[in-house]
Parts: sequence; structure tokens; C-alpha cells
Amino acid sequence: MKKWIDKLFSFFNSKSKWIAVFLPIVILGVFFYLLTINNVHSKTYDIERFNRAKETIRSPITIENEVETDRKMRETVLAVGDRYTIVDEITEEQIYYIEEIFDAVNTLSNTKKKEKVDDEEEKTVEPLTIDEKVYQLQEILSSEITDKIDDLVFMQLVRLENKDRKHGKDIFIKAVEKTLEDGVRIENIQSAKEEVSTIIKYSTLNAEVKEVLNNLIDFAIVENSFFDVEKTMEARNEAASNVEPVVIRSGDIIVREGQIITNEIYEDLKLTGLLNKERQVFPAVGLGIFILLIISMIGYELNRLHKRNELDQGKILSIIFISIIIVTFMKIVSLFTDQLNQLYLLVPVATGVLLLKLLIYERLSIVFAVVYAILGSILFNGEIPGSLNMEAGIFFLFFQLAGIFFLTDLKDRVTIIKTAFGMAIINVMIIVMFILLSFEKYELLELMIHSAFGVGAAVLSAVLTIGLLPFFETGLGILSDSKLLALANPNQPLIRKILTEAPGTYHHSVMVANLSESACEAIGANGLLARVGSYYHDIGKTIKPHYFIENQVAIRNPHDFIEPKKSAEIIISHVTEGVKMLKQHHLPNEIIDIAEQHHGTSLVQYFYRLEKNKNKDVNEAEFRYPGPKPQTKEAGIISICDASEAAVRSLTEPSSEKIEEIVASIVNSKLMDGQLDETPLTLEEIHTIRETVCESLKGIFHSRIQYPAKEAN
Repeated sequence: MKKWIDKLFSFFNSKSKWIAVFLPIVILGVFFYLLTINNVHSKTYDIERFNRAKETIRSPITIENEVETDRKMRETVLAVGDRYTIVDEITEEQIYYIEEIFDAVNTLSNTKKKEKVDDEEEKTVEPLTIDEKVYQLQEILSSEITDKIDDLVFMQLVRLENKDRKHGKDIFIKAVEKTLEDGVRIENIQSAKEEVSTIIKYSTLNAEVKEVLNNLIDFAIVENSFFDVEKTMEARNEAASNVEPVVIRSGDIIVREGQIITNEIYEDLKLTGLLNKERQVFPAVGLGIFILLIISMIGYELNRLHKRNELDQGKILSIIFISIIIVTFMKIVSLFTDQLNQLYLLVPVATGVLLLKLLIYERLSIVFAVVYAILGSILFNGEIPGSLNMEAGIFFLFFQLAGIFFLTDLKDRVTIIKTAFGMAIINVMIIVMFILLSFEKYELLELMIHSAFGVGAAVLSAVLTIGLLPFFETGLGILSDSKLLALANPNQPLIRKILTEAPGTYHHSVMVANLSESACEAIGANGLLARVGSYYHDIGKTIKPHYFIENQVAIRNPHDFIEPKKSAEIIISHVTEGVKMLKQHHLPNEIIDIAEQHHGTSLVQYFYRLEKNKNKDVNEAEFRYPGPKPQTKEAGIISICDASEAAVRSLTEPSSEKIEEIVASIVNSKLMDGQLDETPLTLEEIHTIRETVCESLKGIFHSRIQYPAKEAN
């Protein structure tokens, strides 16, 4: 697959900005547009009234039918009856008048006439006559009573027995009080009187008492319930506010296949925009602008990587494939998502940014976290044009940022599992936040299900990251930190080969690795790449290990017995032989490049001088490494550290001054010889590298304390 990709993308040139930056964002822009167009655009129909529908048509949006809502509101308001207020004072007043009548009659019934005997004494002669009692009632009763009740009624009351009158009073007051408390309006006053009359009719009173009480009904029953404008308006307003809007919801069937298009259906189609072709153009244009803004963000970051020579065909393909996988997965899940199941919580969207951080660059992963979150808010809008699912967007954003934050210092694949645990906690927190901010009532079971979705998304993201990472590492030839860590394993065959066959070279490689990693980290380069590259940079020495001084233990130097030119060939060959071995074992190109470039085109000075002492016409090119010169910061740093470690190790008594002098001499020599010209290293970075290498070498080759010998006893 790697060969196929190399052949297919042979036209990729690291210097071609349009291919490296423009082509990926065009591919992604077109892909994003095609997957999101259905979420902002709906189909239109050419339909006329009173024809039959050729297909079932559903509403693409949720919208209120204001005309129907207004009609429903009018009907509800008109159905609200008038509100009346009962005046309790009138009820109390009427009961008081009735009691006053009966009390006055009772009093007069027990009164007798009195005659005056002299100026100081009176005597009772005989009871009052009926006429006299009626007359006195006219005198003592309120005018409100006497003006409305005929004298005949008073006469009837007076004639009643005290017992019958008392019984009649109790029944009459209860009947009147109950009727007045229920409220008597002007339009139902007659029915109220009939109600009291009915009570009297079916009571146990005798006919004479019933007749008297029936004559009092007209006086007792009066209007006490009056129309209340404020209460009526309040009731109508409350009824209007309780009217549910008539809403056409997204997905609702407006018309079924074969159904006649009535005026009502036609208006619904018009309201939802299904008849307006011009209206459908605007969402498509708006989406185009939206996608343009998104790919502009991506293009800016790709351009930054391109300027730093960190954008190759493998990384470009990774960005495209990862984005296609993640966005396609979101699109598929969105087809089965609604407001009830909220399946977007289960989408492993963090997989994309985890892969981008591991394979390429953390800042790029943050940019794509924002991109995926925005696209998610569109894809999960329920295909309702003009709306965004902000909950899904916020969830995706924090989910991905949590993954980027927790994925640090990748030492093994277990780190990704730990990252999943951190993402799961953040996901549950976001879900709980949504619930607490919502006015809706959630059940505990629903909370547990949604939380399980969030945890599942985190775990699934980690699993997919682990599963897809080897595909991108091997299939697209991308060198990630996890792969570098695997290559740094001491059990790796080539490292074991160096250890067993050239132990001196192995020790030298480890020392160079330590120096290089420190120097890279000091200037912000890839320290892990430098460390692993240092392990393999001298693998070619395993072909003839004893021709290199670090492996010459208790033996004479073989170079003493051969010509300087031959010695130079052997020394130089360790680069070309090492490159062959690394290619045979299919190591990453970055490691091969370091092995090939760590000496650049520098001169093998020792043997060159020996040869020049013999032959003044010596060809200098024969004593130079084939190159190329270091192309990256890491290769340039390893070049400096390789020479510095070897030179300092050769000192018999290394001191701080000597170490600084040797390192400065090596750096200056490489600068003068142009060995660092093709690296992106700046003079300031080279100065930082020199100081870091010096400090590291001083720590390694520090002076030993001379302990005094023991005195003889």
C-alpha cells in the first residue's frame, strides 16, 4: 500500500504549496458541503390546489402556523363565559330585613294595649288588634321593608301562630340565604324565586304559612351578582395564554400520497417553504460561505506546517482520511438520532483529534476539534434548515479538547486508555450540566443512560484510536510518537545487533541520543525523534565494527595496516551500509534520513591529512561523506552531538573549558564547511544547542574526586 501511495502521489512536491495546502482543503470542503447540504436544504414541489399528491410530503422544518393559532385562540376566548361578582353585603342585608320583619311581628304579637289611669300610672287593658299591629309594624320597620311589602302580607304574618311563624322563618331564611349565596343575576332572578318557592312548597309547613312566605319571596330575592369586566378579561386572557400554538413539526406528514391538496394543505406546504424554489437557494449559498470559513481555518494551519517543512503526503492523506471517517460517522449516527434518544452522545468524535495529535501536531488537532464540533452542530440539527444543535456542538468540543489535554507524554498505548478515563469524566460532567441547565424533568434512569453514552463514546474513541493508529503509521508511512517508542525498545533487532556486535558504538549512540534529545527540547524540536534516530545513526558500523575506535578494546588499530584512502572508504561506508540496512528492515524514512545525513558531506580529516602528507595532489572529494547535508533540525543537532561526544570522549582529562572549546570548535567548523546550511536552524538556535550540549557533556564527563589511599597500619 505504501508503494501505491508513493506512486499515486509522486506529483506531491514539498515545495508545491498549491498541492500541499490547496488540494486537501478543496477535497475536505467539497466533502463537508455534500454531507451537510441535506441539513440546511429541503426539496421543493410544483403542486397546484385540488390535485392529488404524487408522493408523501413531510415538513422539513418546525414552524408555527400563526393563522391557525390565531383562529384557535379566538374560539377559545369566545368560549369563555362572562364572569360575575356576588355582593355579599346585599345577601347579608336581605337576611337582616327578613329577620327584622319576623322579630317585629313576634314582638307585637305579645304586646297588649295600655290605658293611662292618671299622670303616673298605666294599666294593660286588652291585646292589640290586627290593624293596630299592622299599623305599628309600619311605624317600627325600615322604610326599605314597608315600601316594598303590602299591608296584607303583614296582616297574614300577624295572624300566624307563633310556632308556625318561627318554623316558617327558619325555612325561609335558609332557602333565601342559599339562593343568594349562589348568586342571583338579573336574567335568572325569576328562576331563583322559583327555586325558593319550590323549597317552601315541599316543606312541612301548613298552607297558610306557605302562602305568606311565597308573598315574601319577591321582596327577599333580589339581584346580587353583577357582571365583572376585569374578571372576565382576566379569564379570557388566561384562556388565550393557555392555547397551544399550532405547530408543524419537522418530519410531520403534511400530505400523503394520493391525498387531495386542499387549501389548508396548500397553505401548510407554502408555510414550510416547500413551494418556494428561490428560498431554497439561500441556505445552499449560506452553507457554502460557512464551509469556506471552516476550510480557511484548516488551510491556515496547513500553510504553517508547509512553511516549517512538516507537511508530507502521508500527513496530508491522514488529515483527509481522518476527517472523512469522523464526519461520515457523525452523519450516519445523525440519521438515527432524535430529541428522545440523543445518540450524538455516543459518537466517538475524539478519535479524530487523538489521531491528529499523535500523528501530526497538537495545534492542528485543536483546530480540527473546533471544525468537527461545528459540523456536528449542523449534522445533528434534525435536518431542520436554519437551526444548529448547540448541545451536540458543545459536547463534541469539550469531549475533543479533553482528549487533547489528557493525551500527554505518550509512552505506551496504555496512555490512551488513561486518556479515555479523563474524557469519560468530562463527558459525564457536560451531560449533567445540560440536565441542570434544563427546565425539563429528568429521571434517574435517563441520566444513567446518557452518562453511559458519554462513557461509551470515550472508551470507543480510545479503542478506535489504538486500532487505526497502526494503519496510518504503516499504511501512510507516518512516524508517530508511539511508533518511535516502539523503535526505541532495546529488544528491537537492529538495536540488539549494535549492542552485541558493536558495544562501543552502542554506548556512543546512547550518549548521542541523550545529548540530542536535550538539545532538541531546548529549541522546541522533536526530542523523541532525535533520540531514536541517534540509536540507529551508526548501525552501519556493525559491518566492520573493529575499524571504529570505540570498539577497539585490547587490539591494535586495523587502520595502521592499510592505506589512508582505504581507511576513509571503510569509515565513509558505514553511512551507506547503514542506510541499506535500515531500508531492508523497513524503518521510517525519518530515521533513514538521519542516518544518511548525520555526517553530511563533511571531510574525514584524519585520513585526508595522512594521505595528503604522502600525496599533495590528493582528491578531497574522495575523503568526503556522500551526503546529503542535514535537512532537518533533528539531523543537524545529531550531527553536532555525534562529533562533540566523540571528541570530548577522546580527552584524557576533560574540563569545562576544554569541553566548551571543543564543542565551539565543532559547531564553527560545521558552519564554515556549510554542513548546516540546509537545515532550518537559526543562529540563535545553534547558540542554544551549543550551550545545551556543553552543559550535558559537563554533567557526563565531570571530574572525579581523587580519594586518598589508605595508610598502612
